[in-house]
Amino acid sequence: MTQPPHDEPTAAGPEELREQVEHTREELGRTVEALATETDVKARAKESAVEKKDEVTVRAGVLMEETAAKAEELKEQTVLKAEELKEQTALKAWELKEQTVLKAGELKAKAAQAVGRIEGKLPDPVRDKAVGAAGQARVAAARAGRLWEDKAPEPLRDRTAQGARVARDKRGLLLTAAGVAVVTWIVRHRRQG
Repeated sequence: MTQPPHDEPTAAGPEELREQVEHTREELGRTVEALATETDVKARAKESAVEKKDEVTVRAGVLMEETAAKAEELKEQTVLKAEELKEQTALKAWELKEQTVLKAGELKAKAAQAVGRIEGKLPDPVRDKAVGAAGQARVAAARAGRLWEDKAPEPLRDRTAQGARVARDKRGLLLTAAGVAVVTWIVRHRRQG
């Protein structure tokens, strides 16, 4: 038999000895369980897998939030750029319209001067031919206008209609310009013939 350790008291009787043995068994059982838990590789691997899964889930959430924020930022930049381009396009269209109006005014003034010089010099038959040519030009223009309305985009049709209203308001000047053109053609045709 072995001697009990010196720091533990010896049992006074069999009952006390049984209690000490039971207490020692319980302590030994807890120690064995703790050692088993530490050496249980499968359980530790499972715990590690759960921890890694949680880490990946958190990281994926962060990446999704970052991606959504970047997408929103790009969307805002695209909207701003589109608005900027729209404004630039509208400004350029307005500038072109103004230039066209100015050029049309210059041409109108020159045509009026030419008509004024030639109008008094036209013989009646030539004037009649000019009126006929102007009528044919009106018919052709009406035909072209209907085709234009069928095929042209609406904003362009609106601007063209506005130009046509201006032309109708200045019909006499346009007829005179057409007459000048016919007279010029006839004069050149006679000179060549």
